[in-house]
Amino acid sequence: MRRLVANQFPHLANLPVKPVANGGWDNWTFHLGSEMLVRLPSAAELGDHVDAELVREVWAAAIDARWDGVDRWFHGDIAPGNPLLADGQLAAVIDFGTCGVGDPACDLAIAWTLLTSDSRQAFRARLAVDDATWARGRGWALWKTLASCSNASADPEKAEELANAHRILAGICSELTANVVTETRP
Repeated sequence: MRRLVANQFPHLANLPVKPVANGGWDNWTFHLGSEMLVRLPSAAELGDHVDAELVREVWAAAIDARWDGVDRWFHGDIAPGNPLLADGQLAAVIDFGTCGVGDPACDLAIAWTLLTSDSRQAFRARLAVDDATWARGRGWALWKTLASCSNASADPEKAEELANAHRILAGICSELTANVVTETRP
């Protein structure tokens, strides 16, 4: 937690960090100083459902990806169902309940939660986002997907939701492994 805060918010690095006793079913929550909270996804109970080592690599890449610190508006919940299409084109986006100002990488999670691999690459090219922003967006997608896995894994009635989460997780992880293979070739 301290490394994440120091890397992403150096001006807050000296604040005390203390765990919150009951921080939520899909998060580890910490007090940051006396007035702020920080939430991180928890995947400890998902060992039988995910490749923990690969998930850690994706998460580490997201945490290590620098943000320029310039606050920008973000929607915060661009999830399936919130973009509205007309004639195959984006016409509107609804559900602004979590919008705010900060790192806009959270809005990139839909690249993994909704799009195919080819569509995701076209989306990225169209947005022209840098590698660090893309890695943080992938981290947001991982967080959302692990929360879905956690929520669905213990309930047989949520088998379809769990299968979808596994499909998304495979896309997230395969992109990382494809990048590793590409980067290590001579």
